[in-house]
Formats: sequence, C-alpha cells, structure tokens
Amino acid sequence: MTDAALATKEAEAILSVNNIEVIYNHVILVLKGVSLSVPRGGIVALLGANGAGKTTTLKAISNLLRAERGEVTKGGIEFDGEQVEASSPSDLVRRGCIQVMEGRHCFGHLTIEENLMTGAFTRRDGAANVRRDLEMVYDYFPRLKERRGSMAGYTSGGEQQMTAIGRALMSRPKMVLLDEPSMGLAPQLVEEIFEIVKKLNEEQGVSLLLAEQNTNIALRYAKYGYILESGRVVMDGEAKSLRENEDVKEFYLGIGGEGRRSFKNVKHYKRRKRWLA
Repeated sequence: MTDAALATKEAEAILSVNNIEVIYNHVILVLKGVSLSVPRGGIVALLGANGAGKTTTLKAISNLLRAERGEVTKGGIEFDGEQVEASSPSDLVRRGCIQVMEGRHCFGHLTIEENLMTGAFTRRDGAANVRRDLEMVYDYFPRLKERRGSMAGYTSGGEQQMTAIGRALMSRPKMVLLDEPSMGLAPQLVEEIFEIVKKLNEEQGVSLLLAEQNTNIALRYAKYGYILESGRVVMDGEAKSLRENEDVKEFYLGIGGEGRRSFKNVKHYKRRKRWLA
C-alpha cells in the first residue's frame, strides 16, 4: 500500500465498519467479514456487481436490516466515535448518519417541497433554520426550486433522485450513505448529480459512502474505494490506483490491455480474479 493510501486509512474516520457478518432469516450468510472506513469529510466508493453485498452493507450501517429479517451477527460499527449497531435508524439520523435508498423512494403523493420538508422531521432547531436549509438545497438543486410545487410522483427520475438527496440534506447530516444514485438515469443527469454531490462534500463537509455499480464514475469522484465480491471485500485502495489496476479495468470498466473486452466468458473472468488468490 502506498504512503498516501496508508494516510487515507489512518485519517480520522467518521465511520468504521469492523469485520461484520450479516445473516438473513437466521440462515443466509450475506456479508462475510466486511471491514471499511470513511474519513471525516471524505468520499469513499463501495463497488461491485449486482448482488455483491453493497446495499446490505449500507443497511447494516443504517440499521435497516431488521425490517428485512436481517441482522449483524459479528463485528461492530462505529459512527462518529460511538458504537451504533444497537441504535435505531431514527437515532442514527439524529446523530447525523442518513441513507438515500436505492430507487429514490420519494413520496409520490407529496410535492417536491413537502418531500424535502419530511427530511427535517427529527430536527428541533426551529423553523428559521429549517427554512434556511431548504433554500440551501434549492441553491444546490435549482431544478427542484422550479418544480417545488409539483407532485413528486410525476417528476422525472433525475428530479426524484435530487429530491431524495435533498431530503437527506434537510436532516443536516454529517454523513450520507448513497445507494446506486446513477441507477436508471441518463449519463448527462448522472454527471450533473455527481457534480452536485462533490460540491456538497467540498462546501458542506458532508462525508459520503457511495455504493455504485457504475465503477467508472464512482472512481472519478471518490478518493478511496472498496470492491465487494460475494459479500467480501476483495480489493481496496486509492481511487486512482484502482482505476489503473488491470483487473479492475478489465472486469469493472470493460477495458483490457487489448481494448474493450467481452464478459461472456465467465470462467475466464473467475480465473483472472488474481486478488482472491
């Protein structure tokens, strides 16, 4: 590991996931000793194919597993200096950790502004501060200001994703867990949303753990990355080093030494996963 990568890992972590295992229905082992950390004010990418365990990892952190008959059976999770495995999801939101779920999950029968205001439900710092933060969200997402009175269910996928992120910001988080923000969106919209996320990180100091299948864009915006495979972390490192890694380029970015390659030969793919050796 390079000196810079070591420095990243040793930076003050706002989130530390330590060797956790997750079981569903008391039988199905989904995560098998996952460990990761997110430095305060950093952006970390959690990468992997569909079914690798990215969403389960985020739900373990935000304590949403119980609703799906899942539980963390081993290991620990520390957020902002405190163990939080036993905390309720609402308590975690109050502490400053909130998840933006995969698929956006806006309240379709509410307007965009009403959706945003639901994010401030746990706050107790007065209407003036809430209104100020609403205007801040509109500054970052001017499209939402234009559509503030529109029913969320009738807005575009990109606008719903912006609403979901804006709603999370209304809770004044220290950290946001973003689950597949690029899913189902046009490339131009994905770029726009990631640029706004980067701006939020730089200007507001919000730490981000970003679960993505779109490895290419995730590694452009994150500083550090972890790759999950079948519930295990199989590789981690600085985003730059992961982008330059031949295995990552071939199997996640679709680029090999001889140009773009096909993924049809699954057996060849499994043989080439040298980091599992």
